[in-house]
Formats: sequence, structure tokens, C-alpha cells
Amino acid sequence: MTQISHADLTDYEAEFEAPLELDPQAQDLLFREARTANTFTDEPVTDEQVKAIYHLVKWAPTSMNNQPLRIVLVRSDEARARLVSLMGDGNKAKTEAAPLVAILAADLDFHDELPKIFPHFPGARDLFAGNESAREESAKLNAALQIGYFTMGVRAAGLAAGPMTGLDAAAVDREFFPDGRHRTLVVMNIGKPGEDAWLQRLPRLGYDEVVATA
Repeated sequence: MTQISHADLTDYEAEFEAPLELDPQAQDLLFREARTANTFTDEPVTDEQVKAIYHLVKWAPTSMNNQPLRIVLVRSDEARARLVSLMGDGNKAKTEAAPLVAILAADLDFHDELPKIFPHFPGARDLFAGNESAREESAKLNAALQIGYFTMGVRAAGLAAGPMTGLDAAAVDREFFPDGRHRTLVVMNIGKPGEDAWLQRLPRLGYDEVVATA
């Protein structure tokens, strides 16, 4: 992996004196030196690794604890071929070759779980039951948050993630979620990074370009 040199960091970042509890090596693993991978080795990604990732990231927050993310691990050759056929041309080869591919979707009926996962508010399910548009908006927003958490979990496991939105999402829904309850948001390749896995790191906006005080 191409590491970030201190010349690429702002003076503030290079000092590593930010008031963060996470040590600099962990910061590098999760953020500074982590990259979106485009090639992978053939080292398998085990179910145990995925379980460990999930049991870490499940604790991250969502609104009303609604947890709409649903994950399909594409393990069989037959399912992989079906998925590859629905990917954009630029994503077909790497999806075909990755050790593990996951479909990350939002469950539009997440509200059915609210009596279990948000029990202190008995009326939570009914807030969403009759409002399909609000339910879909909340499902997509919070599943997207969870996809970000899941990406960090993949990195925490020492693996690289290659999330992609270049696909026919509606066709993936029909193929893998025929019940109509789910909306595919991202397909993610997961594994150990392979040869020439990284594109050139792109610039990031500075603090003053993003943060304002009201």
C-alpha cells in the first residue's frame, strides 16, 4: 500500500497531536492509509471474519436504532455470475475476481423490528407503518450510515473494501430480493488488496472549506 507521507498532511495532522483517543496506527489503518481496493489476492474471506466485523459495527448509531441494513454474501459461483451480469462494465472483472462480494441493501420493512430493538417507545412501528415514503427515506439514509460503519469494520479486520454503485440496482433487487422489501444501495468487494490495487489518492477538502460556526 502507498503510504501517505507527512508532506501530504497539514501541519496539524502531521503533528499527530489531535485530541483523539484512537492511537495513530489505528487512525492510519481505518482512515489515512486505507484505500478503496480495485484488485485483491485470492486469500479467502471467512464467515468468521464477516461475523467479527458485523458484531463490531452493529453497535454504531442509527436513528431510532432502526438498523435497516441487510447483507447478502455472494458465495456460490452461480450467484456470483448472476451478480456480475448486473454490474457496470467497469466493475464486472473486479467483482468476478474478488474473494468475497457483499450486496448491501436497505430493508424497507425495518419498522417491523422496532418493537424488539426500540422497546421503550411502543408506538415506533406505527409511526412508519402507514407512511411508505418516510419509511423508504429512513431505511436508505440509515442503511447508508451502516454501510459506512461496515466499511470501517472491514478495514479494522485488516481487509480492504471496494464499494461500488455502478450497477443496475433495480435488477439486483429483482434477482436477489424478489420479495420487494429491499433496495440495493452498494455492492462491495472485500479481501486482501492485490497487485496495483490502488488508484492515485485524491485530494480532500480542508477544514475551513467544510466547517463553519454559527
